[in-house]
Amino acid sequence: MSNSEKNRIYITTAIDYVNARPHVGHALEKIQADVIARFFRKKGFDVHFLGGTDDNALKNVLAAKAAGVSTSEFVDTNAEVFRGLKDALGISWDDFIQTTEERHKIGVEKFWRACDPKDIYKKAYKGLYCVGCEEFKTEKDLVGGKCSEHPSTSLEEVEEENYFFRLSTYGEKLKKLIESDELKIIPESRKNEMLSFIRQGLEDFSISRSRARAQNWGIPVPDDPDQVIYVWFDALLNYITSLGYGSDNALFKKYWEENENILHVIGKGITRFHAIYWPAMLMSARVKLPQTIFSHGYITIEGQKISKSVGNVIDPYDLVKEFGAETVRYFLLREIPAHSDGDFSRVRLIERYNGDLANGIGNLVARVATLGEHINPLQIDFQSDIEKESDAASDAAFKKYEAYMENFRLNEALGAAWELISFADRYINDKKPWTLKEGPEFERTIKNATYLIGTITNLIEPFLPGTAGKIRQQILFKDSVLEIKKGVGIFPRIP
Repeated sequence: MSNSEKNRIYITTAIDYVNARPHVGHALEKIQADVIARFFRKKGFDVHFLGGTDDNALKNVLAAKAAGVSTSEFVDTNAEVFRGLKDALGISWDDFIQTTEERHKIGVEKFWRACDPKDIYKKAYKGLYCVGCEEFKTEKDLVGGKCSEHPSTSLEEVEEENYFFRLSTYGEKLKKLIESDELKIIPESRKNEMLSFIRQGLEDFSISRSRARAQNWGIPVPDDPDQVIYVWFDALLNYITSLGYGSDNALFKKYWEENENILHVIGKGITRFHAIYWPAMLMSARVKLPQTIFSHGYITIEGQKISKSVGNVIDPYDLVKEFGAETVRYFLLREIPAHSDGDFSRVRLIERYNGDLANGIGNLVARVATLGEHINPLQIDFQSDIEKESDAASDAAFKKYEAYMENFRLNEALGAAWELISFADRYINDKKPWTLKEGPEFERTIKNATYLIGTITNLIEPFLPGTAGKIRQQILFKDSVLEIKKGVGIFPRIP
């Protein structure tokens, strides 16, 4: 991330298909991006954070038919469920876009016309189409004749005349961009996958479909109403249409054209579209490129891929209702490696809750608040009252945390905070303040313990904003005064 003069960052998540309700995998991405947004806000950055839904996909049309309602009603109803994740999970979006909105349609049409005319052409095509990916597949994309992302869905053989984008001419430019980290892809393994894909030779891709096959749903191709713009040449544009590309909105200038910190947070299955298709499209339309793509892994459910047919889809709303948003956030952020795949299990969630939250941060805060509540308020001199050992541990945890956050190793950043919790527990156990009578040594111990909790609170705040707020209600530093109030347990144990 560039520390630009204006300290500005634009963060986006993938926009989700609204053919079904969100599952726990959707929740993971939104929470990860939210942590990054909160982290940069805490550092004083001007943050603009975007979420949204992909309303124009064929799979949405098919799902609406199956539900017996109009496509428009269906997508709006489900989009509201995705929008509701903001309150359910504590997501701090600044904006949320649906691709059926007028601002999006205006921008998509302008972008199509802005592309180099040599890059868009029409031809007859026959190929295998995956509705799940909303993409034509070539032989090299298939595993055992099936789509690797949607092996349970049959590929549809489609033959029609469509518009294509001349991706094949952008291979060398894209290779240089990615190799040099001018377009930085995190983690490195995904960067290598993209370079390997480019070296195999890029093929032009379809950017429209017939209105008949789209079942009259989607944004019409400019000057050719018999064709509808195909999903990737529509959906990817939400990142700029939400800022007002196409309508002279000042947000587009501020957060895109004049911004050196543009970050896309996406799942690994759509890395190619963001790291290869999207920059090529932007180059064609002479629009500035993003700087960073963070491609996270997938969640399995007790070792199995999330699948309706398997019946293992977990609704994040149900999880929040049972365990609370902070617990769900903590588990997904700590248990699932940010750079690779991870597994969800209810048993593991309860173990993490009791071990890390109830017995960890919850117990630490309760112990210190109970010991210190009767000596309020305390004057604290951070120069003389804080022991070198406490200060060094706090500083080391902060540096480790910052390094992890710089590379979006979110689970490891949380781990650094929990190492400091363990240090604070050891410190209290060594000092045994409960055996001391009130006096300078007792007060000094409480001051050091609360100082460590203060650092821990700052570290966990982007991850667990509600918990950080509750801790500050019990242990509050105001200028040079420390106030301690015993409160209810932050994380009562789950039996």
